[in-house]
Amino acid sequence: MWVYEKKLQYPVKVGQCNPMLAKFLIEQYGGADGELAAALRYLNQRYTIPDKVIGLLTDIGTEEFAHLEMIATMVYKLTKDATPDQMKAAGLGAHYADHDKALYYENAAGVPWTAAHIQAKGDPIADLYEDIAAEEKARATYQWIINMSDDPDINDTLRFLREREVVHSQRFREAVEILKEERGKKKIF
Repeated sequence: MWVYEKKLQYPVKVGQCNPMLAKFLIEQYGGADGELAAALRYLNQRYTIPDKVIGLLTDIGTEEFAHLEMIATMVYKLTKDATPDQMKAAGLGAHYADHDKALYYENAAGVPWTAAHIQAKGDPIADLYEDIAAEEKARATYQWIINMSDDPDINDTLRFLREREVVHSQRFREAVEILKEERGKKKIF
């Protein structure tokens, strides 16, 4: 059962129109290590994971959709007042030609999102290590975007998202230990 609360998980404020920053943020919208790929990865993997950690994958996968919504909101706010020339100058000319200012699942280089970004091996330990790596890559990407941004409001939201990636990584690490212990006791997988 999904329950949608009609508010963002964390407030999104934008200081000014900035299509270049939006271009960088698009990486977390439709990139290989972005929020869409993470949400779909975890919600898919939960079907082949032991009962002890199904809830974890469901919870984090659902939260990743909330993060996707926050990224979409930031990208929208950063581009809504941009002129076509500003979009072009920011390297978003091709995006503008294809989609105007509509959100589209692609990475910062304009490469469309693909299901190939979703990993699922079917081995719970392998999948959880993949999930840890995905969270660490997302954390690093958020930090790099913060390093390029001079918008304190955006950086506040990005720091929140970066810290959530750290928490998710920690939770997946705990799940690995739980499953390794179970594996040792029962040889369940």
